[in-house]
Amino acid sequence: MSIQIHNSLSGKKEEFIPIKDKEVRMYTCGITVYDRSHIGHVRSLYVFDVIRAFLKFSGYNVIFVRNITDIDDKIIDRANETKRSASDVSEEQIRFYYEDLKALGITPGDVEPKATEDIPDMITHIQGLIEKGFAYPMAGDVYFDVRAFKDYGKLSGQSIEKMHEAVRIEKNSQKKDPLDFVLWKSSKVGEPTWDSPWGGGRPGWHIECSCMSMKHLHTHTLDIHAGGRDLIFPHHENEIAQSEALTGVTFAKYWIHHGLLTINGQKMSKSTGNFITIEQALSKYSVDEIKMFFLFSHYASNIDFSEEKILEARKALNKFDVLFYRASGLIKGKNVEPVQAGFVSKYKHEFMQAMDDDFNTSKALAALFSLINDTNTWIDQNTDDPNYLGVIYHAVDILENLARNIFGLFLQEKEKELPAELKALLEERVQARELKNFKRSDELRVMLKEKGVAVEDGKNGQTWRWI
Repeated sequence: MSIQIHNSLSGKKEEFIPIKDKEVRMYTCGITVYDRSHIGHVRSLYVFDVIRAFLKFSGYNVIFVRNITDIDDKIIDRANETKRSASDVSEEQIRFYYEDLKALGITPGDVEPKATEDIPDMITHIQGLIEKGFAYPMAGDVYFDVRAFKDYGKLSGQSIEKMHEAVRIEKNSQKKDPLDFVLWKSSKVGEPTWDSPWGGGRPGWHIECSCMSMKHLHTHTLDIHAGGRDLIFPHHENEIAQSEALTGVTFAKYWIHHGLLTINGQKMSKSTGNFITIEQALSKYSVDEIKMFFLFSHYASNIDFSEEKILEARKALNKFDVLFYRASGLIKGKNVEPVQAGFVSKYKHEFMQAMDDDFNTSKALAALFSLINDTNTWIDQNTDDPNYLGVIYHAVDILENLARNIFGLFLQEKEKELPAELKALLEERVQARELKNFKRSDELRVMLKEKGVAVEDGKNGQTWRWI
């Protein structure tokens, strides 16, 4: 099965066919570095890291670019609030951003350009739009003329007339049309400024992504442009307009947008305290718990972050830990060669099918849990099979390979062992049975069941599985 992608531009699933053989040029909008990144940013960073990893796993050569917006009104406002320069604010937050990426085990882009490094290219792009009649200077600013671009609205599916109903009319605006957007913004006194043909100023937000994506991917047509659904309009709509107006070719072949995130059913808001930074999340939850939470849902769906969902993720991860612990106890120190088994191949195939189908991590994860369940059953019921250990070795190897190399789980090196609390209870129960303290043994069985572990006693001693 070929990879199918839901393309926001067409509104339907399409077969993924890169422009150039097995080479994928992918761009995603990055962060604006005025404050610490939050849990909503993790979804974008992680989702597109998984998609990139799966494409590589499937044999594609992926060139991945993610920008950093290091000049913006929010950065200037934060600089004024803290009595620092805008560059000091942005550089500090860029450092925090890379610390967060490392802590999350998320791979940086092949190139992560800063907007301030590519301003000359943006000026050249804007000049080209003016020369072609798609932009106009006005009192030190430069605006894109939306009505000059006939395909405006094709990504969001809106007509210009419909957009006019919702647009906010700016006071004292000199724009020809309320929908026209800024390409170059004149600087106020004391603000960062760059020389341009229209006077000192800085680029608008939208123009950054067009210029940096085409420059650093070395193409006018990207294979994939990705971002959050909240960026479809106006940001991505404006990117298309200002890019295609200049080049005359399609800006991006496939558009991928992830859903939005709420916290405890409410929109994230600093003012109400409903806000979690990456640093705060990692102080309370493990990296794998956060990743598992996101894997539970398809990337395009809206999701709600809550303590209950993290506990579900923790329980799901324990299923991996239990199997890894059991397999390690059986295989460790032995010379075991992998032996293929039908159920292992079946679930690997289901995993790949799910990911081929618009990167459906929820269904792919279900295939891994089925593999865990059947491997546990194999361990319990096939001790006399001559390939007993070889099948276990192969199943765990496939499980780790898919979980680690595509989902980015278990990247932190650690011995694969049962969580300490459960391990202690299981060991105490073994001791209780050896001492014929069956009352305590039964009590421990109930305690373990409450924690999701079923215990059985057989000819090979005590065994357990996650329920």
